Amino acid sequence: MKRIISVSALSLLAIASVAAQENVKKYPEPEKMRPGMSEFWTPQPKIVTPGDIATNSAPSDAIVLFDGTNLDAWKNPQTGGPAEWNVHDGVMTVDKSKGDIETKDNFDSFQLHLEWMVPENITGSGQLRGNSGVYLQGMYEVQILDCFENETYVNGMTGSIYKQKAPTANVMRKPGEWNVYDIIYTSPVFNEDGTYKTHPKVTVIQNGCVIVNDFDIQGTTEYIGFPRVEKHGAGPILLQSHGDPSEPISFRNIWLRPL
Repeated sequence: MKRIISVSALSLLAIASVAAQENVKKYPEPEKMRPGMSEFWTPQPKIVTPGDIATNSAPSDAIVLFDGTNLDAWKNPQTGGPAEWNVHDGVMTVDKSKGDIETKDNFDSFQLHLEWMVPENITGSGQLRGNSGVYLQGMYEVQILDCFENETYVNGMTGSIYKQKAPTANVMRKPGEWNVYDIIYTSPVFNEDGTYKTHPKVTVIQNGCVIVNDFDIQGTTEYIGFPRVEKHGAGPILLQSHGDPSEPISFRNIWLRPL
């Protein structure tokens, strides 16, 4: 008798469960994923014609800072007058008696391309051999130096963020051959009190090799002392006329793409 009652109870529970399920509101199943659901077509990026490797031309959207003909894009930062380095044979060579030069225009974040050569007859050693530098926003130096079989302190060698970051490799070409820098720079954002909200960042590629990767610059690149944080806006590209006694270096094919 007990077994019959138990079976009947189970049957009633089953019937109640089916009825409850029938009364549950049903919603549409998620639509089956299709490839087009994760694709977007706008905005289309602008079309940029890349530079011609054979002629060393700049990309079509680049600001050409030196094409081998004149120094119209540059000035003397001390006097505000014209830049007076020597232009010859499609290159410009440092004139150490005239001081540094910097761009007339100021820039924020950018991609910078420049080519530089240490003369074949270079003399001197350490920091007194082919010394120059490219200053980003006029504040932060990427070192230029002849480090082909020429040792110095590593945070002051070729490609270093001067006195802050040593390069991961020495990829110098020998004197008389052209070196290529491609520098990706992101300008800083400042808090109201003048401290960094986001640091300036830099990646340095020399001769096709990444030697500084997405480095947080700590402040100004000082010869004596440690980095200082100075609140600033857009700034120029400055090329250094170093006071070392060695033969002056040359530059060519300098262009910049704002980012």
